[in-house]
Amino acid sequence: MSRTLHGIARALDIDRSERRLEALVDYVELLERWNAAYNLTALRERAAVLTQHLSDCLAVVPALARHAEGGRLLDVGSGAGLPGVVIAAMLPGWDVTCVDAVGKKAAFVRHAAGALRLPNLHAEHVRIEALRAPAFDVITARAFGSLAELVRLTARHLAPGGVWLAMKGHEPVEEMAALPAEIDVFHVEPLAVPGLAAQRCLVWMRSRRGG
Repeated sequence: MSRTLHGIARALDIDRSERRLEALVDYVELLERWNAAYNLTALRERAAVLTQHLSDCLAVVPALARHAEGGRLLDVGSGAGLPGVVIAAMLPGWDVTCVDAVGKKAAFVRHAAGALRLPNLHAEHVRIEALRAPAFDVITARAFGSLAELVRLTARHLAPGGVWLAMKGHEPVEEMAALPAEIDVFHVEPLAVPGLAAQRCLVWMRSRRGG
């Protein structure tokens, strides 16, 4: 598994330090153990987890690193910590909060933060509508819902000058057209995910109101 993750990181041209990749190896093993009892993700085969979860989430890391060296990041509907755990492990300058309405998933991320020694990783078991937290510089989501729903539910959590970073498959043309007029889609970034033939992209959004 370590060799596979090293190859994915090399293909994406991201940090391949042993400490960070070991954290991802430990994360996958931890996910497998918990998944056997708590059904955190539908994927069971390790190869599928590495490609469809880890590789998919690692593809976001270069884009986020180019955006800023660090800040506060909110991962909405994080599930088992995807992409939040991956971001926290690979980009320690980001303070990551994973939010999920399912208690066992938030508990897993909280356990992972301790087991992987990631002090920059936090978990909240709460519906996003009820979250109470300081504002975030980046709000990300993977398979959460439509862009309009993401913006509607999280706008109050975005810091002035902050951005949304939505992980999508095909470019969501209809979803972008349905966004409120004050939301600016300023970049749709295609992603090449190692080992994954399906299309992936990042939709970068911000408020036209500025701060």
